[in-house]
Amino acid sequence: MTVFQQRLQHLQARLQRVEAFAARHPRALTASVVGALSCFAVTAFGIAPLAPDAAELPKRTVVETVAAPSIEAQLEELSAHRIGLSRAEATRSTDTPDTLLKRAGAFDPAAAAFLRADPLARRIFQGRAGKMVHVTADASGQVQQIVVRFPAEKSEQQGSHFTRLTIARDGARFTARTETAPLQAQVALGSGTIRTSLFAATDDANIPDAIASQMADMFSGDIDFHRELRKGDRFSIVYETLTADGEPITWDSGVGRLLAGEFTNNGRTYSAVYFKDSVTGKASFYGFDGQSKRRAFLASPMEFSRITSGFAMRFHPILNTWRQHNGVDYGAPTGTAVRSVGDGTVEMAGWQNGFGNVVKIRHGGDRLTVYAHLSKIDVKKGQRIEQGQPVGAVGSTGWATGPHLHFEFHAGGRLMDPRAIARASESVTLPGYAKSQFLQTVASVRTQLAVAQTMDGVTATE
Repeated sequence: MTVFQQRLQHLQARLQRVEAFAARHPRALTASVVGALSCFAVTAFGIAPLAPDAAELPKRTVVETVAAPSIEAQLEELSAHRIGLSRAEATRSTDTPDTLLKRAGAFDPAAAAFLRADPLARRIFQGRAGKMVHVTADASGQVQQIVVRFPAEKSEQQGSHFTRLTIARDGARFTARTETAPLQAQVALGSGTIRTSLFAATDDANIPDAIASQMADMFSGDIDFHRELRKGDRFSIVYETLTADGEPITWDSGVGRLLAGEFTNNGRTYSAVYFKDSVTGKASFYGFDGQSKRRAFLASPMEFSRITSGFAMRFHPILNTWRQHNGVDYGAPTGTAVRSVGDGTVEMAGWQNGFGNVVKIRHGGDRLTVYAHLSKIDVKKGQRIEQGQPVGAVGSTGWATGPHLHFEFHAGGRLMDPRAIARASESVTLPGYAKSQFLQTVASVRTQLAVAQTMDGVTATE
């Protein structure tokens, strides 16, 4: 009998002992180990006949003592290992503790009772649905740990931190605690083609609405997104998404800033990058040539909305007469934020007849902007205002047939078309000392945008 045949008989004898052990310990893991060892035996048996006859090979006796752990001991240790599961489930508006745990594959009445009774644990089911709940349970379905992440509770930490709720089993009891941790930024790439509207294209590419609004701001000095958008226009962008413990977050502050973009409108391509001055700390969008995209006045007092009435003659919906409309009306739901289009000082904040709740801001150079029909006012008379700062919210106060913002621009005592003023206003220049750092930033985003251009209709993270 050859050495190989002796070893094969020895291995078969061990397998018989393993099978007997598996019969006494019918655990899923034990059966898996037995199956793996059985496959090894079959493989060894199948390969052996392919080898040349052992009698034809030179023979040499080698004696070696190998200390191998007992298979029975290894199987005992493996059988003692507790198999568990870890699963993430998003909360639903109709969820109860029992339905949530059942959907996660955990069957634990004690855990469900704790989720109903504990004030911290009940936060899982309060507020908006869609919270991501991570449940860890053992093989019997007994909950070991539940982790949920929320927006930070302190206003100064919102957008930069998150709150982690941890529920852990401690013997027969459960404990719940919360802690605050910083969000981490992750770079994402996306691109799309305009077929009907900007937001339809960004939705098709799974790009968040907040990033679409920032893109409209980035190129507002180059493109009138209300009137100049064309079917077939293309865009590519680089932006930030925020994660909590490495997991994408689902609440509103889950999107960071737009870092760079290229937009081809009617055959002409515009490029821009987000750049922060390391000396002053101020940030803005700049073209790749170093020319600032930020002008003294924004093109719109709202991030993105629908113009319902432009700066032109119109039929007045209340007075039922044709008259000059000396402003721009933006249709938007009640409560939509309204922002100042430029730096200035609040000249008026209150009620004014047909304007309802109105804010008037005085800017340099004898220029004044008016924001009317507001549902609420967020500023006071005499307050200094910066460009982009919220001044109120869309409403339908005064002479209004529905929720919208009436916006006016006065220059030298005359009413002007706000969009024409924004385009003609002076731009903010890049300081000379920042050009070297700026060029490095541009070189970095050029590569990312080149990759994004190949991903029409999709997004990817780095």
